[in-house]
Amino acid sequence: MKKKGRKAFWRNIKFKYKLTIINENTLEEVVGIHVSKLNGFSVLLATCTIIFLLAAIIIVFTPLRNYLPGYMNSEVRSQVVTNALKADSLADALERQNRYIMNIQDIFSGKVNVDTVQSIDSLTSIRTAELMGRSKEEDDFRRKYEERQKAELATGTEEHELSGLLFFRPTKGIVVKDFSPAHQHYGVDMAAAMDESIVAAMDGTVMLVVQTPDKGFLIQIQHEQNFISIYKHCGTPRKKEGDRVKGGEVIALAGTEDEGRHVSHVHFELWHEGAPIDPAKYVIF
Repeated sequence: MKKKGRKAFWRNIKFKYKLTIINENTLEEVVGIHVSKLNGFSVLLATCTIIFLLAAIIIVFTPLRNYLPGYMNSEVRSQVVTNALKADSLADALERQNRYIMNIQDIFSGKVNVDTVQSIDSLTSIRTAELMGRSKEEDDFRRKYEERQKAELATGTEEHELSGLLFFRPTKGIVVKDFSPAHQHYGVDMAAAMDESIVAAMDGTVMLVVQTPDKGFLIQIQHEQNFISIYKHCGTPRKKEGDRVKGGEVIALAGTEDEGRHVSHVHFELWHEGAPIDPAKYVIF
């Protein structure tokens, strides 16, 4: 059955039809063409192939190829860049020429005193901003910027200076309790594994190393720009009072005992000029 179906298909596609053109007056056959479906498909395929080849030849061997992505040659690319630079230079020259003419008009109208002009070029440079003019949006932006600058000068630049300091994370672990002065919690609590390293937040001098009944060892370090860092629930200290430490240097190990149970979290406080501050503003936890 499959063989018969295949033969029927090829017989159908090869079957020839006669295309005839007849003279209407004499009914005489002028042209008679025998065409099959296979011939028509072959002619169509050949026509498409020829058109594709002609288009490819035209694109490859003519400047049209420069319009295709990735086909622009170095000479054309260089020419495009050169033309862009020339256009930019011409725009600058035109703008300068306009300012030059406006200066001359202002001199003639009396807006600019002739005695104050050393050269027209220097006058053009000095009055560039005035001649160009500003939009309402630019004036609003300038006014807001100047007000912000005045406010910063009035309050000082201390905040900007502090933002440039580098603080180290005191220990590995997540923050389990945030800074909350309202509840008399002046630092952050960080969960830490037993014997985990506790490091100095930044360079400074160890001011206090003391053991407390309920908070293990307490270590206090004095830093530059009136910063003080405090570390509570420390285990075995590695530094003593008066030692100089570097930022990131180990000062103690985590882990203490409180009423017979192990405490493996670190309480970290940061003070500036006698007031507690939120460590999260300066330390990336």
